[in-house]
Amino acid sequence: MQKIRVHNFSVSADGFAAGPNQDLTNPLGIGGMDLHQWFFPTDVFQQMVSKSAGEKSVDNDFALRASENIGARIMGRNMFSPVRGNWPDESWKGWWGENPPFHSPVYVLTNHARKSISMEGGTTFHFVTEGIDLALQRAKESAGSKDIQICGGTKTIQQYLKAQVIDEMHIAVCPVILGSGERLFENIDLIKLGYKITHNKLSDKAMHLIITKTH
Repeated sequence: MQKIRVHNFSVSADGFAAGPNQDLTNPLGIGGMDLHQWFFPTDVFQQMVSKSAGEKSVDNDFALRASENIGARIMGRNMFSPVRGNWPDESWKGWWGENPPFHSPVYVLTNHARKSISMEGGTTFHFVTEGIDLALQRAKESAGSKDIQICGGTKTIQQYLKAQVIDEMHIAVCPVILGSGERLFENIDLIKLGYKITHNKLSDKAMHLIITKTH
């Protein structure tokens, strides 16, 4: 059965998934990169960026799951770009270079239309202006029998949580305090929405939680 999943989503000890003031210098806001110190040393990340071996650890085991049986992805515009408002041109193609790590269709939620972008490695960014329901419908059609990953950012995950369509989330709680930014579960009652923690595992760098929709 096709599932809607969140993977490798990091939050601080005080609940923030991104720091304040996102820009080209700070794509995850000030201090936001510290949330991913558990991920950077993993074999998954090192193979992705340098084709060299990384740590094969508890963190790597969780990182690996993000690519298992994923046929399409959805992300918010803020995750794709620091540009706000109308697209000034078509030069910005994401943070990930000419060969993004997704290797699948990626549906970007936005209020401003733009033509699809085909990248190396099988990633195609499609820009959806009609909202989260249509983006999910198109992702499901593209994925076939495979699952859909909701990549982020915070507001995108919140919208799909409130719509009660996310089946499973992997959240990495990191020993970092950001103080301000975007809280993942701001005004979200996971119990009322039918979620509970079904697995947890501690590494040296993060507490990994699997949160599952049970009803």
